[in-house]
Amino acid sequence: MLEQLITLALDSGRAGLDMGLYILMPIMVIMLAIMKLLDAKGILSWVANKLAPITRIFGIPGLGVFAMIKILFVGFAAPIATFVIMDKGNTSRRYIASTLAMVMTMSQANASLPLTTVGLNLHVALLTSICAGLAAAAFTYYILCRNFENEENLTIEVKGSAAEEKNKTIFQILSDGGQEGLKIVFSMIPMLILALFVVNILKTSGAITSITHLLASPLSVLGLSESTILPIITKFIAGGTAFTGITLDLINQGAMSPLELNRIAGFTINSLDIVGVTVYAAIGKRLGGVIRFAIYGALFGIFLRGVAHLIIF
Repeated sequence: MLEQLITLALDSGRAGLDMGLYILMPIMVIMLAIMKLLDAKGILSWVANKLAPITRIFGIPGLGVFAMIKILFVGFAAPIATFVIMDKGNTSRRYIASTLAMVMTMSQANASLPLTTVGLNLHVALLTSICAGLAAAAFTYYILCRNFENEENLTIEVKGSAAEEKNKTIFQILSDGGQEGLKIVFSMIPMLILALFVVNILKTSGAITSITHLLASPLSVLGLSESTILPIITKFIAGGTAFTGITLDLINQGAMSPLELNRIAGFTINSLDIVGVTVYAAIGKRLGGVIRFAIYGALFGIFLRGVAHLIIF
């Protein structure tokens, strides 16, 4: 028994390191470097402020646009800084709830970008993310939070880090962004290894097999094979990073097809899971107070995204 656990631990560690160092790290380092440069040059802030008049129709303030860009092109942890500002500032709870619902509906870059290497259609994932994210925000703002007190804040402007980075060269800015990408990946690796270890234990114990038999019939109605059950379970228990690792492994083994990945992407590539909700709820008191409204809104948006992916693919 002990020898088997050690073997599973070593296998999980090897798989986790391979995914972290050779798949996640190159993508995150490059994307963070690019985003850091765009932020330092004021481009992200400019885009966010220009889009704000349109997104406010859906209940998204200027800071919310910044959070949207960060979740789509950096990762699920990237909008945290934005939410800290919103929580401690004078942004209304209604705006905070709608923005959080949008973010939890959209594709997180730390999952979507690596999965493009095995066939995820990124264009469709981004399009459905934006459409469903705005729908989730509007549903939260106008329906779920319509009775919130009127504490509107329409004048707040997004400010990037241009002033802080003005004395740095482009190379220094890119280097700083790359180092941030490294930190994110290294912080993900322990959770990835632990998640793979837990999943391997569940597979070895037969628990996954039992759940697979239970869910096989409902999923077959949607045109999905039993191989999609493992990543789906992993996603909602262990989060997007673990989901990415398991999915990459299954597709590389030929146990799951790119088509199946795209069909389940609308339901699974988002930050609405135990890990994501725990992280977001702990950001601040005001944000934690509206988390349940955001979850309801995100469930609405994810349902729309999931159905869209099933129709498209």
